[in-house]
Amino acid sequence: MNELRFAADRRKPLTVLCLGAHSDDIEIGCAGTIMRLLAERPRTSVYWVVFTGQGVRAREARQSARRVLRDAHASEVRIGPFRDGFLPYAGAEVKEMFEELKHAVQPDLIFTHYGHDRHQDHRLVSELTWNTFRSHLILEYEIPKYDGDLGQPNVFVSLPAPVWRRKVRILMSAFPSQRDRRRLSAATIEGLMRLRGIESAATDGYAEGFHARKICLAP
Repeated sequence: MNELRFAADRRKPLTVLCLGAHSDDIEIGCAGTIMRLLAERPRTSVYWVVFTGQGVRAREARQSARRVLRDAHASEVRIGPFRDGFLPYAGAEVKEMFEELKHAVQPDLIFTHYGHDRHQDHRLVSELTWNTFRSHLILEYEIPKYDGDLGQPNVFVSLPAPVWRRKVRILMSAFPSQRDRRRLSAATIEGLMRLRGIESAATDGYAEGFHARKICLAP
């Protein structure tokens, strides 16, 4: 499969905005891609936002983000005050947080939830991402879970073995409060990356998949 590179000059500064409803969403959906990007683009800055998380979940979110972002040129991690499972019922306040983000960061690339995800928190974050950032490159990541709503990604990022293995290690060690969740097993995370690797003929056999609604190409 032919590859399209983000920019010819890898020395150019890059700003990435990562949005997740819950403390492990970004890691599950796109940690491999972020880590590969940081390794190959050393002048990349990341703004990392998790909308729900209190107590132990907030601590896990910050610790995990630090591990994923260790090679970032600069990074900022923000944990929102909202309640897990209730984001749509605090819609006005969540919208206000997005308006703050719009003025705080000018991203070159945004990672957010898949728009057809059946989890209500995920859908709202995706909807408000598109509502707020209307002229940006947005990639929607996927979260495996009971709902069976993965869909068919149309963008893939291949992951070298050290990257996808590090992703699995971080997920398995950074979120002890979630160890009883089937979606967060090593077999689930690795299996999905392997499937996307097959679909994209990834060199090392593993990849992350994304949904892109709108992309403009420049010759």
